Amino acid sequence: MTTVHHRYATVLGQRLFYREAGPADAPTVVLLHGFPASSFMFRHFIPLLADRFHVIAPDHLGFGLSDSPCVDEFGYTFDALADLTGQLLEQLRISRFALYVQDYGAPIGWRVALAHPDRVAAIITQNGNGYEVGFAEEFWKPVRQYWTEQNAQTEAAVRQALTLDAIRWQYLHGVADETLVSPDAWYHDFHLVSRPGNDLVQLRLFADYASNLPVYPRLHEYLRDSRVPVLALWGRNDEIFRAEGALAFAGDAKDAEICLLDGGHFLLESHLDTAAPTIRHFLERTVQ
Repeated sequence: MTTVHHRYATVLGQRLFYREAGPADAPTVVLLHGFPASSFMFRHFIPLLADRFHVIAPDHLGFGLSDSPCVDEFGYTFDALADLTGQLLEQLRISRFALYVQDYGAPIGWRVALAHPDRVAAIITQNGNGYEVGFAEEFWKPVRQYWTEQNAQTEAAVRQALTLDAIRWQYLHGVADETLVSPDAWYHDFHLVSRPGNDLVQLRLFADYASNLPVYPRLHEYLRDSRVPVLALWGRNDEIFRAEGALAFAGDAKDAEICLLDGGHFLLESHLDTAAPTIRHFLERTVQ
């Protein structure tokens, strides 16, 4: 049975939670979760990697079991979350790693890779967007309106994403057999984003998501210049980040591997048996 350690580290004055497993001297894989999740989303996936890889899965600040300082005490931006992630890896003396990014983990991971391009051995993007073509317009319309003007009406629209029904929808939409997805996942996420004051944290990040679009051209240049191996593993039925966002990586990443599965946004909940071997084989070819 795989041993998974549950640890805390103080980084830039903030207490971050992370899961760690696998041999310390094996190639490292860093797992970066999305909204509204945490490293809990990797609870079944980590043991499937840890026999051959050293796995690190942190909770971003404001998520999961990491600290969630109020917005008056910390400036929540994707730049700030990426800086915390980079500093955590520095503190753990991890100088070379593969990146797995999903949803919010993508803009955080892109910044980490752009800051230290020589440290990233490979990228797995699982419904982690890097192209404007990947945005599903119906889902993103209220968020874009919030970017343009923040008022009571636009705030009420984006606050819907914090409800139990909306979080449940993220897990179940596009999944043919909904019984494959454990309700533990969305109840866990809802409980943690419902902590007092965390709604304002999430609103700050919704507003700052606009800052990710200007990063995309730099990401594309990095993919072309570095020739870092890329696996885009996507739920083709995702109505948050469309499958076109996965296909777009082939235009910049040399020999990018594109794998579209008949699932939604959280593939590890519904398609773990297919996704895990695909990821392992990719890592064994590119990192091991």
